[in-house]
Amino acid sequence: MRTTAALSYGPDSPFTLTEVELSEPRDNEVLVRVSAVGICHTDLSRKASSAAGTPALFGHEGAGTVEAVGSAVTGVRVGQKVLMSFNSCGECARCQAGHRAYCEKFAALNGSGARPDDTTTVSAGGDRVWSSFFGQSSFARHAIASAENVVPVGDDEELTLAAPMGCGFQTGAGAVVNVLRPQHGSRVAVLGVGGVGMAAVMAARALGATTVVAVDLSAHRRELALSVGATHALHGADENLAGAIAEVTGGGATHALDTTAVPAVIANGVKALSPLGTMVLVGIGMRQLTIDVLDLIGSGKTVRGSIEGDANPRELIPQLLAWQREGRFPVDKIITVYPFEKINDAVAGMHGPVVKAVLTM
Repeated sequence: MRTTAALSYGPDSPFTLTEVELSEPRDNEVLVRVSAVGICHTDLSRKASSAAGTPALFGHEGAGTVEAVGSAVTGVRVGQKVLMSFNSCGECARCQAGHRAYCEKFAALNGSGARPDDTTTVSAGGDRVWSSFFGQSSFARHAIASAENVVPVGDDEELTLAAPMGCGFQTGAGAVVNVLRPQHGSRVAVLGVGGVGMAAVMAARALGATTVVAVDLSAHRRELALSVGATHALHGADENLAGAIAEVTGGGATHALDTTAVPAVIANGVKALSPLGTMVLVGIGMRQLTIDVLDLIGSGKTVRGSIEGDANPRELIPQLLAWQREGRFPVDKIITVYPFEKINDAVAGMHGPVVKAVLTM
């Protein structure tokens, strides 16, 4: 079938709306008519490293309605609303143990630009399009996903607000829910409050954390974080950031999450932990950092990484949607909606004041 997609032709090209050919869904695949899709910084960073002149279709926070299912698909029906998340095989030892974010085939299923057999789901003018991004490539009016990476939701679900649950919100909230696990009385520091960090702030409050400190360079984002649950907001360039966090938390954070991937910020976050505190890293940037090992050992601190919030999407996303309905996950305050045709304006907005851009079809 033919559909419209926002193709990228390299790091310096704008997104271009193009008519493309979409393959028929295979036995284990699902055809989704996309209603909304979030723009994630992972889309933009992957675009920035893409090959000039090569058509590529990004987008990995899609939401829409199922129009066709393959013969082997179960649990998903035509006409059902779904969110699309990262793909996983569902068969390897890690998937079977519930660790789908660490699927043995994660790279091939989410970042190779094609199906595992190297066939493509999308072509344009007879040429292959780099696609199947996170098992979906949803910067398009239709997307091919798999039975493993769609999450059925209720018929009354507002997909514009729900779409980012597939990655960005899931990553921030999941790192809190599944890894940090704060409780009433916990003191949480979130370093960097873009979409991922905002979701972490909301999740920490939803779980009962008493103190939630949002750290960011942007005054706008610090104010916004306070409106969605943060109890304190600090400037990320504070020369005594660790001391400031320790002061407002009354002795240090029991839990911390870094979304910035800035080594100096991470080091300050680890320093600001109270004894036995845990820091989780989800930001991707600099590959190396320096940490005070004596402090780590002497205080029994933990530093670990997390991808996709250690989530099984079919378990975490319904929880986040329930919190949203209850008013405990107010994502409407951080989302800015753009029509699909204005994708380049949305990208420009994300380099400015926009925390989370969502495109609607």
